Amino acid sequence: MPRTAQLQAWLENQYPETAFTLAPASADASFRRYFRINFADGRPSRVVMDAPPSHEDCGPWLHVEQLFRGAGVHVPEVFAADLAQGFLLLSDLGSTTYLSVLDAENAPALYGEAVDALIRIQLASNATELPAYDEALLQRELDLFPEWYITRHLGKTLDEKQQHVLDDAFAKIIANNLAQPTVYVHRDYHSRNLMVTIPNPGIVDFQDAVIGPVTYDLVSLFRDAYIKWEEDEELDWVIRYWEKARKAGLPVHAGFDDFYRDYEWMGAQRQLKVLGIFARLYHRDGKDGYLKDMPRVMSYLRRTCERYGELRPLARLLDELEPRDDLQVGYSF
Repeated sequence: MPRTAQLQAWLENQYPETAFTLAPASADASFRRYFRINFADGRPSRVVMDAPPSHEDCGPWLHVEQLFRGAGVHVPEVFAADLAQGFLLLSDLGSTTYLSVLDAENAPALYGEAVDALIRIQLASNATELPAYDEALLQRELDLFPEWYITRHLGKTLDEKQQHVLDDAFAKIIANNLAQPTVYVHRDYHSRNLMVTIPNPGIVDFQDAVIGPVTYDLVSLFRDAYIKWEEDEELDWVIRYWEKARKAGLPVHAGFDDFYRDYEWMGAQRQLKVLGIFARLYHRDGKDGYLKDMPRVMSYLRRTCERYGELRPLARLLDELEPRDDLQVGYSF
């Protein structure tokens, strides 16, 4: 039976006496699909997740949903689950993402609420509940950059000297990341996965959560692949987080300079990973929608590499591989 018919049959079993229609709600970079269920009798809409078991495991999503709900943040409520078929029936957090509404006027309030939710998640951290963001995982993510961005996207092959520069930078970045205090990490805490809801924000796409560096989700939020802000605005928001985090008792550096350095170095790891993922989505999966976001991500990476002496060899390597005159960065406020 085709997946859509299988899903329709499952929902008819959930609502045997209620007429409803299905419409695509969203899709992400994985094999998961989401459909919105609208009912003829006017009851509140629902969302159903379609996660083919051969490709996706709903178990981690359900576990993180419980952890985050227990932390007091707004995540989808689960009304029914069929792990064998890969279907989850969820509350509907709507279709208004942060990305769709963010502007210079509302950003301070929306980001303030996102920071408050992030701190609640981090305060609930329990190291036994989630996998560790360990050296092996950090390295696997970084390796996406040479495999998919340098080799497949740019069509370049590193010589021995260039490879040494990349390996040395990766080792230094990982050493910094592993030295940071650890908390729950959503791993994709950004404007496409934060919904404008009551209470705000609604948080989605959290199934890959881990225990990892305290700065990771913050840099995902403020060095977003999909929207860019002036650095003085970003700096103000990061300071506000740091002040709230210290007051809440989270394990952040007592000095902001040290905290911001960790934030930027964590960002370098994420940006290298994201560039590799976006290139893979295009070259392997035929999804070209992320190509326009690559220059923005690269601009973050270059800025950090130029700022810290230990990473300047990587900045020079990036210039060798892709002269910056070729890059256009847009969609910023």
